[in-house]
Amino acid sequence: MAHPIAPAAVTPAITPISLKAIAPWALFVGILALVLLYFVGAEQGAFSVIAGEDVHEWVHDGRHLLGFPCH
Repeated sequence: MAHPIAPAAVTPAITPISLKAIAPWALFVGILALVLLYFVGAEQGAFSVIAGEDVHEWVHDGRHLLGFPCH
């Protein structure tokens, strides 16, 4: 009985991503992280952008988890 010859395995070519293509996404993620850090860490009292306690209550546990004091 003849054994069939298996076709050679094809390896996909890995193309590098240029810094010019990554830069806008890195900037977007960085700004998003800073905004999130602001709302978790400083959105209360004198620095408040949004009036009231709603944002403070939504991020209260995250604030303590990250080590920000709030009381």
